[in-house]
Amino acid sequence: MHFMGKEEFVNSDFLLIQRMRKGDDEAFDIFVYKYYGEILKYCKYHCSDIKDAEDLTQETFTNFFAKFSEYQHMGKTKNFLYTIAGNLCKNYYAKRKDIPVDKSDIERNDLQGDTGSIDCTLNRIVIESALKQLPEELREVIILYYFQDLKLSEVAGTLKIGLPLVKYRLNRAKKQLKRIIGRE
Repeated sequence: MHFMGKEEFVNSDFLLIQRMRKGDDEAFDIFVYKYYGEILKYCKYHCSDIKDAEDLTQETFTNFFAKFSEYQHMGKTKNFLYTIAGNLCKNYYAKRKDIPVDKSDIERNDLQGDTGSIDCTLNRIVIESALKQLPEELREVIILYYFQDLKLSEVAGTLKIGLPLVKYRLNRAKKQLKRIIGRE
């Protein structure tokens, strides 16, 4: 059994994009399949409604493909998708900031067994609430590093900031989260 190394994985993106540029529909499907789960997971951390997260994910790919002819592949396709998704999530968050959480949605999720248990639901609510209290630049670092499992260097590339700044923001965010969660 052959496993792809990181270099092959990056090259597979390059080859996939070349196929997409030639109009290969299968390549577009493979591309979406390859990144859809990661982008959806990212969007879920920015909005509590799964349907909204799915819409944001779909819009991320729509925006990517709308500007596809201008896209220059430099081995950072996933980072570029995170950037698009991040901008869409910021817009979503700005629009939804003043809308209160509907308790019936939480109860419905518990009854449907979506989260597995009340404790899991409460933990998720506390974490989401704490994340929303962080400044945007700290929240992004936490989400990308802990919830998207990106390496610090990948977080730096995605956010287009230096590695020392990522480390600083991560440390600052962890301290603020401890303080926020300690209060709740």
